[in-house]
Amino acid sequence: MASNQRPPEKMMFQLTLRRRGISDQSVLRTMEEVPRELFVEDADRGDAYRDSALPIACGQTISQPFVVAYMTEQLQVRKHHRVLEIGAGSGYQAAVLSRLAGQVLTVERYRRLADVARARLEKLGCHNVEVMLGDGLNLPANIGPFDRIIVTAAMEQVPENLIERLEVGGVLIAPVGPHQGVQTLVRLTRSEAGIERRELVDVRFVPALPGVAREL
Repeated sequence: MASNQRPPEKMMFQLTLRRRGISDQSVLRTMEEVPRELFVEDADRGDAYRDSALPIACGQTISQPFVVAYMTEQLQVRKHHRVLEIGAGSGYQAAVLSRLAGQVLTVERYRRLADVARARLEKLGCHNVEVMLGDGLNLPANIGPFDRIIVTAAMEQVPENLIERLEVGGVLIAPVGPHQGVQTLVRLTRSEAGIERRELVDVRFVPALPGVAREL
């Protein structure tokens, strides 16, 4: 008789997120539903649910589950929101966002990563996600504004032209700090009065680089 029990690694995965303070039930449910093993390299599938970052192609990484869950929770995404992600990577964060938001646009500078992420997301039925090959630091003027913006690469400072794409009431989360070293997750909230800035936790991300990669 088939068992409906979750495998031990998935149970530990959820337990770790809860122990580390993730409490939003929609985020926890989404983290459980999205098959993380489909977004890691084949050699790393056995470690897909370990709470650590893992390498992917083009010298990039897939963030550790806690960071994905924490950033998603801090974004407070709702079904009517249009979300921009800078740095598609493996497509995992976009897959998580797709279950919580109305529309997701994720921008990736590496063609190889963009193509693979697009194929994975289509296979999973994430039809509300668009993967765009482009420069996340120099976006076309015609793709805003957004209710939520998430940056998954380290920025020394958040560009003003990115902040300007936020709707009133919008939230932006980005790792801010030196490219080599520790960054701090910063949460910017736009109101009629201006921008409110709040520093959250220390993290480590690969650097956000300008331009579209010439190779890969």
